[in-house]
Amino acid sequence: MNTKLSPVLFSGLLAAFALAGCGHKEAASTGTSATSAAPGQTSVAFVTNNPSDYWTICRKGTEAAQKEMPGVNVQFVMPDDGTAATQKRDVDDLLAKGVKGIAISPVDPTNETPDLNNWASKIPLITSDSDAATSNRLCYLGTDNHAAGLMAGKLLMAALPQGGKVMVFVGKSDAQNAHDRIQGVRDAIKGSKLQILDVRTDDTDHTRAKANVSDTLTKYPDIAGLVGIWSYNGPAIVSAVQDANKVGKVKIVAFDQEDGTIAGIKSGAIYGTVVQQPYQFGFQSVKLLAQLAKGDKSGIPASKMIIIPTQAIMQNNLASYMAEQNKLLGKS
Repeated sequence: MNTKLSPVLFSGLLAAFALAGCGHKEAASTGTSATSAAPGQTSVAFVTNNPSDYWTICRKGTEAAQKEMPGVNVQFVMPDDGTAATQKRDVDDLLAKGVKGIAISPVDPTNETPDLNNWASKIPLITSDSDAATSNRLCYLGTDNHAAGLMAGKLLMAALPQGGKVMVFVGKSDAQNAHDRIQGVRDAIKGSKLQILDVRTDDTDHTRAKANVSDTLTKYPDIAGLVGIWSYNGPAIVSAVQDANKVGKVKIVAFDQEDGTIAGIKSGAIYGTVVQQPYQFGFQSVKLLAQLAKGDKSGIPASKMIIIPTQAIMQNNLASYMAEQNKLLGKS
């Protein structure tokens, strides 16, 4: 995969950091439904795959991009139940309101491909966070999810050098980002003494996400490791482990930086997490969509892949990482 950013997008990346320490104006429409752009504005949208807190950071990136481009109206839409049907309804609503470009994290890339192709025939369409590689999207902008899975697998091996049984938790295993991350974890631990028993899904139901962990701790009292693939899985795992009085007895590896995950790393309940850069997903997607809406495709690389790097966060680098994030988000 091409890990180089185009010159135009790289300039956007630098501009994003120049905004560090500044408050971000609320976007014209950042709820779960579409609105029409004001006269003279170009409307573009970012559509998530669920309403997780993870997307709050991505929204900040879209707001920062909009602030730099007064003629652009950004719509940030989160399907309220994390289903492909709701996602389709939301995108159709955006098209009816005259949006000129969409970045989307597909819920079910295989079954949504006909819809993605239909939308792509009408307006510029890119994928972000999770890809639909066989669709007619113009490019993917986000994490190399297999590489992120490899990183999580290496954290797991460092946490459990003697090996042991492991359970993996995710919202939907058929989402491309979930599939690639899980495969990355499997590839990383291949040949080790670690054994993945199963992958438990929750359909983005946070209550069920915790229940899956509680059930695992009961059914497998000798479980050694728990891996959360989507952002809310980390906090759900920690909560269940705390309830079971097993903090420190099982090692936890998570993804992203929800508050519960960061608190878990601080307390030692979580060994480490693989963080993405959702701020950049939002910022760079809006910048690219604004170009595409004008007919400018120069920001799309030949590979049709714009990869944003990931990072492993543990107790030893948590403070410096959070300081950087708070500065970027205008919290310090």
